[in-house]
Amino acid sequence: MIGFAPMTRMRAFILAEVLFIVMIVAGVFFYMNRDDDVADRLTEYRAMYVDGPAMLNLTETLSSDALEGRAAGSSGNAAARGFILKRFETMELRRFHGTYEYAFPVLPGPMDGLSEPADGVNIVGWIAGETPGRGPMLVVTAHYDHLGIVDGEIYNGADDNASGVAALVGVAEYFERNPPKHDIVFAALDAEEIGYQGAKALVESGLIDLGRVALNMNFDMVGRSDAGELYVAGTTPYPQLKPMIDDLVTQVPVTLLTGHDSPELGQDDWTNQSDHAVFHEIGIPFLYFGVEDHPGYHAPSDDYGDLTHDFFVRAGDTLVMAVKAADAWLISSKRQEN
Repeated sequence: MIGFAPMTRMRAFILAEVLFIVMIVAGVFFYMNRDDDVADRLTEYRAMYVDGPAMLNLTETLSSDALEGRAAGSSGNAAARGFILKRFETMELRRFHGTYEYAFPVLPGPMDGLSEPADGVNIVGWIAGETPGRGPMLVVTAHYDHLGIVDGEIYNGADDNASGVAALVGVAEYFERNPPKHDIVFAALDAEEIGYQGAKALVESGLIDLGRVALNMNFDMVGRSDAGELYVAGTTPYPQLKPMIDDLVTQVPVTLLTGHDSPELGQDDWTNQSDHAVFHEIGIPFLYFGVEDHPGYHAPSDDYGDLTHDFFVRAGDTLVMAVKAADAWLISSKRQEN
């Protein structure tokens, strides 16, 4: 079992000091105080559910050069975690064991820049439904790490996956204002780029009752599509989800397409290509939301300025609508069981 424990007060204090220094030296406070009007002018679409400018600003902050690509175990990764934590704290999401931060050992990978094991940290909170702590629940995930600096170039990972974790925050903010019927766990995961280690740590930790998890909804690369297309994978291995998605397709403000979830597709089968694979492996159904690969995928050109901002805000609303639909689907599933 992967070691997975709340951050100690001393470690949290030391990391907070490092984070503060990193932000001051790098000038990240500039990004924290961006005028929402600047982000608002990037889009024609006016969001119904998410705070579009706030979602864009968080994405820009997380993908700035100052954070040096957010590689697991790096100071830039710790700084990114600080911004996400602030949003969790502002929302007052519920905590497990009195904290949002859960550390686990990260083993070095071929592109992460680590020469020895380091600490990864997942950020986990939850919103109560009508029967807190009981009944089926949803787990919404998005990873916040990226590739860091490779061959002297910063891989900022604006779409992969600053967009996904900013969307997760936006969705959580909606449900904090509009409580769901069922409990929803929101997990910003670390070390996805090194073999989904954050997702594995979450699943193996015992932090959440896996017997209650009816569905994992994973957001990974949701901010860049010139065609305005967002894919949702998972309905082929889990056909019981298809009616819900078929209905959703007719309502959302993007072109929502199904697919990328059949073994015969080879590399175009996304079933095992992000954190949702860990849930799928233990038989928990998943819905994975993401865009087609683009020239910025795992490249230093994955920058905030290359996102399709209007589409991204539309995608944020779409993801809220998807989680709302899943929350309602749990009710109908319980009726069918009875």
